[in-house]
Amino acid sequence: MLGTATGAYDAPRQKRSCSFFGYNDAVPAKTTRSVKNKPANSAKPKLVLEKSAGAVVFHRGKDIEYLLLRANHWEFPKGLIDAHEREEDAALREVREETGLAISLVSNFRETIQYFYRHKHDGAPVKKQVIYFLGEAKSRAHKISWEHQDARWVTCAQALELIEYENARAILQKAHQRITHENSLH
Repeated sequence: MLGTATGAYDAPRQKRSCSFFGYNDAVPAKTTRSVKNKPANSAKPKLVLEKSAGAVVFHRGKDIEYLLLRANHWEFPKGLIDAHEREEDAALREVREETGLAISLVSNFRETIQYFYRHKHDGAPVKKQVIYFLGEAKSRAHKISWEHQDARWVTCAQALELIEYENARAILQKAHQRITHENSLH
């Protein structure tokens, strides 16, 4: 079953104003350009579609812990799906590339979020879809990629505090519920 954590743009905890850019969807105000600086004859950039896959990575130890990566904000490992690549394979690859971890995907967990942003290089609007799976790591030994500044294994409560976006927190809560429910069945 395909789950959707939230709608088009999931604003972070602090309230940010949004503006309209012609696609009936909002983007954070910090990424919009002033209309008065736009030449009168310029064409509206086409909406770019991106699809990524990743995983909520967890480890069962004394406590269940989740691996978060920090680039601009704390998040789960994820990245673009290559042409002809299955979503699950992309998630496994991205986790391995970004953390050095080999994980096992938990069956029947697939959650989707969507949001909009603008490309840094040309300002083109992007509709991004990210599919998250649930992945168990047998080891906590990780090595982060050049794309990230930090990584942490944290409890669910700590992760909920660190994760900025509500849609990602909702996926974590679903993942945690799934794991703790499985533990109670054993």
